[in-house]
Amino acid sequence: MKLLLLGGTADGRHLAKALYQNNIDIIYSIAGLVRTPQLDCEIVSGGFTQFGGLENYIAEKKVTVILDVTHPYAQKMSLGAMAAARAYNIPYWRFHRQPWLAKAGDNWQPVNNWKEALTSLTTKKSVLLTAGQFEQDVIDNLSLNIQQRQLLRVAVKPKVVLPASMRWIKAIGPFSYKDELALMQDNNIDVLVSKNSGGDSTVEKLHAARELSIPVLMLKRPTLPDADELFFTREECINFIANAL
Repeated sequence: MKLLLLGGTADGRHLAKALYQNNIDIIYSIAGLVRTPQLDCEIVSGGFTQFGGLENYIAEKKVTVILDVTHPYAQKMSLGAMAAARAYNIPYWRFHRQPWLAKAGDNWQPVNNWKEALTSLTTKKSVLLTAGQFEQDVIDNLSLNIQQRQLLRVAVKPKVVLPASMRWIKAIGPFSYKDELALMQDNNIDVLVSKNSGGDSTVEKLHAARELSIPVLMLKRPTLPDADELFFTREECINFIANAL
């Protein structure tokens, strides 16, 4: 049996290593935009277009199960993975990272999409954007507010043209509480924009925002397809797969 693990998160990397050590025949897939992990298992980097698409790759490699450990907001990838699994009648399993939960002192404002977020940002002067890559129309709308400045923190170079009001900060987590606090204070941040990614790597920005009484615009998670098996902890996932395969 052969398992294709769709990664791109720290959880994916840890699971790939643990499953390989449990003698699971595994292929670890990663976009490779930021870095390629050092793992002993087989790695495919750069997506599946180079192989004629995911379905062709499944057939070529004789994949018998898909484990989706992509980012909670990678809806397109998850939908494609489920469709490919159904096409070949193989199991589609997913590791679902638990979302962050607001605590006392937090001022989270949930938003469904960027249109809602942009409306909420009109009165803000210094915005910290930590929600990944943006489409050009979102960037253009942000630049309409000539009184506003934005910090865009993302690990890879933005694919869009940035306005003069926006500064790109190249950074890869994990981030410390001390550094997040300093970043917000030094730049007089008055609002944080985030996805509810869950996990430990970037959670300290929320703790710093709470300490400074900075509101957080929290983009809601997309709806993901139903999985044949759904795991919420790495231990649960590893134990199930080790027994199943």
